[in-house]
Amino acid sequence: MKVADMSAEQKVEYMTTEPIPRLVSQMAVPTIISMLVTSFYNMVDTMFVGRINTQSTAAVGIVFSVMAIIQACGFFFGHGSGNYISRKLGEQNFEDAKKMAATGFFSAFIVGLVLGALGLIFLRPLSVFLGSTKTILPYTMSYLRIILIGTPFMMSSLVINNQLRFQGSASFAMVGIVTGAVLNIALDPILIFGCHMGVAGAALATVISQIVSFLVLLRASMKGGNFRISFRNFTPNGHYFYNIFKGGVPSLCRQGLGSVATICMNTTAGIYGGIYADAAIAAMGIVARIAMFANSALIGFGQGFQPVCGTNYGAKRYDRVREAFFFCVKTAVGVLAVISAAGFVFAGPLVHLFREDADVVRIGSLALRLQCLVFPLNAWIVMSNMMLQTIGQALKASVQAAARQGLFFLPLIWILPQFFGLLGVQMCQTVSDVLTFSLSVPLCLSVLKELK
Repeated sequence: MKVADMSAEQKVEYMTTEPIPRLVSQMAVPTIISMLVTSFYNMVDTMFVGRINTQSTAAVGIVFSVMAIIQACGFFFGHGSGNYISRKLGEQNFEDAKKMAATGFFSAFIVGLVLGALGLIFLRPLSVFLGSTKTILPYTMSYLRIILIGTPFMMSSLVINNQLRFQGSASFAMVGIVTGAVLNIALDPILIFGCHMGVAGAALATVISQIVSFLVLLRASMKGGNFRISFRNFTPNGHYFYNIFKGGVPSLCRQGLGSVATICMNTTAGIYGGIYADAAIAAMGIVARIAMFANSALIGFGQGFQPVCGTNYGAKRYDRVREAFFFCVKTAVGVLAVISAAGFVFAGPLVHLFREDADVVRIGSLALRLQCLVFPLNAWIVMSNMMLQTIGQALKASVQAAARQGLFFLPLIWILPQFFGLLGVQMCQTVSDVLTFSLSVPLCLSVLKELK
């Protein structure tokens, strides 16, 4: 019997007795596929837009920061409710889990409506604030306007996706995500070139695919032994909001600060890029997409670890939590080392895939090689952050989540360029990753010792 088809009681038994390597791998395969396909369609989106002009490519990179905020809010409600659901699953408190599922979903949809409306009202000043130059601004506004319309569906689909994962139904979540991604890839050339919509066509393809993904995921949540989302279970009280905050704030810090970091990077790249300002912004946006694709496999693997971690922690099987963590770290380090080597060697051709502009390739390839030097460190950073968040260590998880794109990156993105110019922008993420790893090791080791 597939895990997705098991009853809640059967899932608990399976998650607390199945051998860890096989269990984590089974949970991780669908999430890795989901993350890779999602990142791939983001890259394809950028590649198609890159065939228009450099300004359109830069605009997509700039709007990426807004999409990161949308994702941050979606992960806030999705991880906050999902972590709680997985622990209650381990405790076999199923009624409480159903109420949290509904509360997380409907809260996200309402917040998505509000954010989308505010963004449309302040569209022009928001586009300028995000780092658009005068030549990039029209393309940014055209792309961002359509993306904002789809905000509530993007956020809510992330909530359902994460809730399904934390219940062990990663295969259902994968179907919803992959369906939307494949549709987006198919619609991009039709709307951008066939309908002559340009960068607006790329945005419309994204929104249509997100709405379809939302509907598929909503249907999937009503199958098997999953907790069905029903408005009568919507319980907007302090208890559930506190637990959503506790479990979701690390994701909000991680994704939200990632958005702020992107804005600062675009602004700084524009300043220190000089006559190559548009090329610098476009190049750093491309590198961000490539790095996100490489990171997606790691994050997908970690997402397979989270339901195992949460359910076993709720069932007080702390030995299995430790075993799963170290299995994931060792496996991830090996895979990331191979990916880093390939990225370092083929950095130039990879950037060239997105934009056939010598300046974009020159700036982007160096930034990508610098990030590849320390990429394997992310194995510990990501896995430890996911473990801390899942078991309810909100403060430690939030500090660690804020470090990579916030506590270290934000000061560095202003300090390093003053000494190294554009090179300071290109090397900023590398230095930030080293410092984040140095912080993550003692934070996580202290918790692992307690779990003994």
